[in-house]
Amino acid sequence: MSKPKTFAIRTFGCQMNEHDSERLAGFLLADGLVAARRDEDADVVVVNTCTIRENADLKLYSFLGQLKGLKEENPSMQIAVGGCLAQKDRDDVLRKANWVDVVFGTHNLASAPRLLRKAETDGPQIEILDAPDPESAIDAVPALNAVREIPWAAWMTIQTGCDNSCAFCIVPSVRGGEISRPLDDLVVEAQRLAEQGVTEITLLGQNVNSYGRDITKRSPLFSELLRRVGTIEGIERIRYTSPHPKDLRPDTIDAMAHTPAVCNQLHLPLQSGSNDILRAMRRGYTAERYLEKLAAARAGIDDLAVTTDIIVGFPGETETQFEETLAVVAEANFDNAYTFIFSPRPGTRAAALVDQFVADDVIKDRFARLVAVLDRSFLKKHEERVGRTEEVLVEGPSRKSADVLSGRTRQGKLVHFTPPDGGLRDGSLVTVSMYHAGRHHLMGTHVATLRGPKHRVRIPLLIS
Repeated sequence: MSKPKTFAIRTFGCQMNEHDSERLAGFLLADGLVAARRDEDADVVVVNTCTIRENADLKLYSFLGQLKGLKEENPSMQIAVGGCLAQKDRDDVLRKANWVDVVFGTHNLASAPRLLRKAETDGPQIEILDAPDPESAIDAVPALNAVREIPWAAWMTIQTGCDNSCAFCIVPSVRGGEISRPLDDLVVEAQRLAEQGVTEITLLGQNVNSYGRDITKRSPLFSELLRRVGTIEGIERIRYTSPHPKDLRPDTIDAMAHTPAVCNQLHLPLQSGSNDILRAMRRGYTAERYLEKLAAARAGIDDLAVTTDIIVGFPGETETQFEETLAVVAEANFDNAYTFIFSPRPGTRAAALVDQFVADDVIKDRFARLVAVLDRSFLKKHEERVGRTEEVLVEGPSRKSADVLSGRTRQGKLVHFTPPDGGLRDGSLVTVSMYHAGRHHLMGTHVATLRGPKHRVRIPLLIS
């Protein structure tokens, strides 16, 4: 009897990509493959790609160069490239890396096993679809077919695609237009996840605020979804990403405030504090309107933590416009932020503004100044929590020390603490008293264990 093939999955990109990789693992396991411990041991390496910034493209082709060496040592190894970059580059993937066996896009994840089998006999396979394939259509409970390495937490895709037209963003061209999954299907999926021991669900979409608008042709259903998932027994924490500020509605704020399972954490991408730049970005709001929405959220939701995205060096950005961003950032007083240098993506409006690109040395200076303002805000927000006792969901040993555990508060704050005698299993819920604040973490002392984990043990899979 022959040994089953082994696989490894490497993921570049956002939570949506990571969830897609979990689903890919499920498809490969269902096809008879087993997980490898290392890339070197895998018969099949699947690379699930991102293309939101140019650096993601460079990272992918650099990694493929490393895999070329492994394939030269083991010619029977198969390499597959899927996801957003594959959707964008299509035939170019094989032109740039002719040792790749399979290329598939964002609309046909379930086709990967079939394409790998076909490549064994017929040579390299490319299958890029411009719309979802019925074979790969989102079924009623896709998260149940996914393979999660962290059994107590699950991502749940509530919509795919995006109908916005931000000038810098390539997502609509690689993910397509918005398609919302039926509300009842999502509730059933969440119920089934809870039965498996999942206690934390993160709802995923390119613009979750608009979830359901394509179904009702009127108002979004996002607040109703939060409330219904929030009533499911066993689901203790609900998070979501990513919303769009222009679509943050009072009913969503109300649902967050009055649904105990929904965490008091909001990711609200600012991108720029200059109205001129926001207009050029086609964001659909002004800095003033953004701050009004932020104030409404903080007024309505107790102890709300707010994170954001900011782009430095958008084409044409002047020093005055950048200083406007600094002013808004200082006023907003964020808990954390993801900061990016503008990256031109092919086919977007911003990529065509070559004559307005900001010089690299100017961008570098502005980026450093922005980080300085943000860091002051992060530290201040964390210092405000020193002396408090917080509920923390244990994620496992700290990266710095096996004797220290790490976990997250309901606000998404990273906490390091010393476990009690006897230790704690991953997925336990505890209370921790905070005694030290850093810019990006808190340190605390274990106070009490509220409950142990509700799940099976962690699954060792090479999905990273």
